[in-house]
Amino acid sequence: MLARLPRLRLPAWWKSALLYGALLAAGTGVLAWLDYQRLVRSHVAEVYDFLLAGGFLALGLWLGARLWGRRGGPAPAFDGNPRAQAALGISPREMAVLAELAAGHSNKEIAARLHVSPNTVKTHVARLFEKLGARRRTDALRRARELGLVP
Repeated sequence: MLARLPRLRLPAWWKSALLYGALLAAGTGVLAWLDYQRLVRSHVAEVYDFLLAGGFLALGLWLGARLWGRRGGPAPAFDGNPRAQAALGISPREMAVLAELAAGHSNKEIAARLHVSPNTVKTHVARLFEKLGARRRTDALRRARELGLVP
């Protein structure tokens, strides 16, 4: 059986305090509305400029979405140029290392992401340099982008 809670009795002044609070809130609202009306009347040109700019912004976004949003359909999926990959003899693991290089990761980060040792990553990077004819990472990435191996 549920126990009955005792009924709370509010003091007599509580109703008058609530009434005065409501009147003060209403008065503040009226004053804020009057201040807003004065502000709008004294800055009519700025309000119209703001509304006009907002309208043109909305129109521009809508037109841009209609004209350029559907152009060409969805972008084709990136395939990594399997012909160039086969011609250079780049293994799938070396492609994974190349993708991580393109993302800007260090050897240690690549090793952690691919679950291999940093020495294995160094070996893959050295082989990629040989196959791409590069001396630095930036050269290798430039060459890989030219061949379409990485986006």
